[in-house]
Amino acid sequence: MVSKRHETRQKRPVNRETFIEPWPEAGLIAVGSPADPEPSLCIESGMVTEMDGRLVADFDLIDHFVAQRGIDLAVAESAMATPSRDIARMLVDINVTRDQVLSVTRGCTAAKLVDIVSEMTVLEMMMGLTKMRARRTPANQAHVTNRKEHPALLAADAAEAALRGFREIETTVGVSRYAPLNALAILVGSQVGNGGVLTQCSVEEATNLRLGFRGLTTYSETLSVYGTERAFVDGDDTPWSKAFLASAYASRGVKTRFTSGTGSEALMGHANGQSMLYLEARCLLVTRGAGSQGTQNGSISCIALPESLPEGVRAVLAENLIAMMLGLEVASGNDALASHSEMRKSAKLMLQFIPGTDFITSGYGSIPRYDNMFGGGNFDTTELDDWYVIQRDMRVDGGIHPIRDEEVLQARQRGARAIQAIFDAFDFAEISDAEVDAAVTAFSSEDVPDRDRIADIRAARMLLDGPITIVEVIRTLAQAGFTDLAVNLLEMQRQRVIGDYLQTSGIFAADAPGNYRVISALTDANDYRGPGTGYLVDGRRWKQLQALPQAWDPQQFVRDLDCDTCDPWLQEIGPAAEGSRAEVVVAIGPAFGIGIQHALSGLDLRDVLDAMLQGIADEGLPARIIRVHATSDCAFIGHAGAQLSGSGVAIGIQSKGTTVIHQRDLAPLENLELFSMAPNLDLQSYTQIGRNAARYAQHKPTTPAPVRIDNTARLRLIVQTTLLHRRETEMVEPDRRPTELRRLGV
Repeated sequence: MVSKRHETRQKRPVNRETFIEPWPEAGLIAVGSPADPEPSLCIESGMVTEMDGRLVADFDLIDHFVAQRGIDLAVAESAMATPSRDIARMLVDINVTRDQVLSVTRGCTAAKLVDIVSEMTVLEMMMGLTKMRARRTPANQAHVTNRKEHPALLAADAAEAALRGFREIETTVGVSRYAPLNALAILVGSQVGNGGVLTQCSVEEATNLRLGFRGLTTYSETLSVYGTERAFVDGDDTPWSKAFLASAYASRGVKTRFTSGTGSEALMGHANGQSMLYLEARCLLVTRGAGSQGTQNGSISCIALPESLPEGVRAVLAENLIAMMLGLEVASGNDALASHSEMRKSAKLMLQFIPGTDFITSGYGSIPRYDNMFGGGNFDTTELDDWYVIQRDMRVDGGIHPIRDEEVLQARQRGARAIQAIFDAFDFAEISDAEVDAAVTAFSSEDVPDRDRIADIRAARMLLDGPITIVEVIRTLAQAGFTDLAVNLLEMQRQRVIGDYLQTSGIFAADAPGNYRVISALTDANDYRGPGTGYLVDGRRWKQLQALPQAWDPQQFVRDLDCDTCDPWLQEIGPAAEGSRAEVVVAIGPAFGIGIQHALSGLDLRDVLDAMLQGIADEGLPARIIRVHATSDCAFIGHAGAQLSGSGVAIGIQSKGTTVIHQRDLAPLENLELFSMAPNLDLQSYTQIGRNAARYAQHKPTTPAPVRIDNTARLRLIVQTTLLHRRETEMVEPDRRPTELRRLGV
């Protein structure tokens, strides 16, 4: 036997996922493997001779690299001697500065770092993120890709992403030879408007370096590191080669960020029986030791693996915190689909969204999930409005802001036209006007024409191997009338020569085309010390986050209720007297038909009243209409009507449409029938209410009218309900007795 509730729950999205019990020997354990070492460190004559339970003779290449470059030996002995719980408390103590924490944590081994975060709850780790984020101001990064590798669509999407406030834009390719064109398209599109957006094309590292050297990219996070030697070797690298690559990028003014993430070693079959979190701590020490300013981490592409295990999401949060404890910029992993469950997906996001990281996502899918060549993405363009509303709900800066569709279309048009001009000038395969028009309004790549892929690959090869560089692109844009884009691209190249944005957590704030300011851990250091300190969402930024295009003015709604030109349809004929015959009184609220003309459902109140009167007449009874002036409460309106009804039965109705059938001998908050969900009432409902009231008045057996329940009505209409009731309440005259009315025009 199986309960139907159990069967229903089994169909929930969360149960489409895989959940397993830990298997430490296979590396399938998020935290606390029996094979994880205890923290330890021995230093003799300035050299590490033992670390985390392993003697120097037994060090692997990661141990050697970390011992030589990843740990500050000047503070290591003191740091390792400090109880882990004390350091954990420093992380949440508002009286301890970020710099004071860093002065300790930079001397910690991987096992010590794990031991520290193991003392902390998820809430405490979130508090740690708030303090330890390198840059005071949070930002966000976008994915811009499409299945057709269409240049006009890429440029339009990049322009839109920049307009929404993403400070970095990342693309990749389905066919590797497209990389130069894709890099060019998002670079050009990203500089529409004020510019200053950093871009990268995620491809094989040799190609990535060449793209950077030719000025087609401005940052890179393709440098993957691993927590075991075998995984590193299988990744065709060593910590030293990664450090060399980072230096090569920096020498050309390209910002670099390493990439690692919980579960990668287990996925590759080389976890050595150790926990995902411990191995990630080793990755982060390699990252720091190699001189990278930051990391993309948080189980980037294999998030489903740690999420299959107990504490998997907690481990992901812990690795973000450990990276910050090492002074690294953090682009927190929210770029791969984490769950089928919207609840679970959002719960994971909130761990980074609320406290803030340098980049809330390492790639928000600013394009549809269908077009996301990075593996789907945790959030996509259809969820932007949700993101904006959550920012507004919490007064939290998630790194982007709402904009109006007309602005979006203008930016997309500008980006697509610019890349069209470049293709024309360089004699690449034509981008037609029809392609541009399609790209401007497209939802996905299914909405744009196919292109000659062979011709585009030929153009990509010319761009990578030929004489064309970013200088020719800038000159072409200037000659084609895209002066602002040319200025922005030129300034981006100038900033690469200056190199200031290579500072930890460096991004640009652009106040006007070509007017860039570096915001980094040096120029915008995180100074959180408790309430009233650190990054606060206020001033212009708070106004920007509040400005939802779909938000409407409640005062205008109230003004629209006024109907000076409406013909009167209810005439007051004097004080209402107590009836002496079998009848039904219809008691209406103070604003009914004068201050308010339509119910919450949108029905004209004339039609509503007529429907009730028709229902009463159908049962052979007369009706009287009275207006109750002293209250706006539906129950008390109905109760007042029942006191004046000859039969003792009345219908009470508020101007927003909420209705009750009342009886004289019942207490005000009792009733015969209540119809509280006004949006679900149609004219047939009001007719049936009239019939039932008349049957009660004649003491006939009466079946209560059916009530339709819609649990979403309150979500949709609670503001309108509030405003309509406010108008009704404004028209209350507490000392005025009910008056009798006549329906005009029938």
